Amino acid sequence: MQFADRLKNVETSAIRELFKLLGKPGIISFAGGFPDPALFDAQGIAQAAQAVLSTNPGPVLQYGATEGYQPLREGISSFMAAKGSHVEPDGLIVTTGSQQALDLIGKTLISPGDKVIVEAPTFLATIQCFRLYGAHIIGAPIDADGVDVDKLEALIEEHKPKLVYLIPTFGNPSGATLSLVRRQRILEIAARTQTLVVEDDPYGELYFDQPPPPSLLALSDAVPGSRDWLAHCGSFSKILSPGLRVGWLIAPPALLANATMCKQFSDAHTSNLTQAICAQYLGMNRLDGTLAVVRKTYFERARVMAESLRRDLGDAIAFNQPQGGMFFWARLTGSSGKTAQASDFAKRAIDQGVAFVPGAPFFAHDPDLSTLRLSFATADVAKIEEGIGRLARAL
Repeated sequence: MQFADRLKNVETSAIRELFKLLGKPGIISFAGGFPDPALFDAQGIAQAAQAVLSTNPGPVLQYGATEGYQPLREGISSFMAAKGSHVEPDGLIVTTGSQQALDLIGKTLISPGDKVIVEAPTFLATIQCFRLYGAHIIGAPIDADGVDVDKLEALIEEHKPKLVYLIPTFGNPSGATLSLVRRQRILEIAARTQTLVVEDDPYGELYFDQPPPPSLLALSDAVPGSRDWLAHCGSFSKILSPGLRVGWLIAPPALLANATMCKQFSDAHTSNLTQAICAQYLGMNRLDGTLAVVRKTYFERARVMAESLRRDLGDAIAFNQPQGGMFFWARLTGSSGKTAQASDFAKRAIDQGVAFVPGAPFFAHDPDLSTLRLSFATADVAKIEEGIGRLARAL
């Protein structure tokens, strides 16, 4: 069987392959990027579903508009307004998770050989998605304050990319948050160079203490011309339920129109039923209470993970303390003769009954082989302490 040439550019996700090893009894996983199902507001979602299906269920069980279920588009507009972003309901489309929003961006914008700049490291699925459409991907270095804007600007000037993809807030896998000053500069660069910036923001509501800086979208009104070169992807997966598969794309009108057309070809529309459940849930005013519990829980787990890493692994590992999100990004130092190769460490860790993701797959090129990602979202405090102890034994 002859498959499309585009499949030569991608391979199976290293993370998904790792999951095949997680069936070992008693294993503690820091590998996944999943929210904790114990924190889902199942009662509230059930009430929303019941309300939707008990009053005029026909429309939500029928085909719907590709752009999305209108009450949900209005709900997302209000949700974004509360975060400082003015978006009319017809200025967004509902997608089947934010992953589809990224796919639609790739499908509508990327031709084989086009250059795309991403953070190094960045979300693995984005690398795979854009490569599927033939992109030549260039990594821009990051630090604890997000992407290095000086180097990003130089890369834009050199390569004239089709787009720049960023996760400015609590990045995956880096956990980094782009500073306010850097956000403003990126918008200025986008407007000056007429380069599309794609802001992916699935984690922005998962802050621990203080809210992060406003999104690029929220800041764009104050930077003339930048809104014309900005797309924003959002999702309810990390803050409500990934099983609902509801995300959205906010973009300039021409991009939004083409993305809508391509969505017609792929799934006609996101499930009307799950869209209606989300809209109903937003109208019940339960999300703030749910997020308060999630933030408190994740804050405590991140605190314990940091303390355990310092206590049990000491100077053999270096990391920045995240202020939100779901991930620690760490680097093995090789101190005192300990291993500095994350892939070797991962194999020994599995033998000790604990899993994490080596960092190499998160780089589009020139990977740092000493890096790794640890998720604190799904393990409780006791499992985090035990799991980090097992990592220490695997060094």
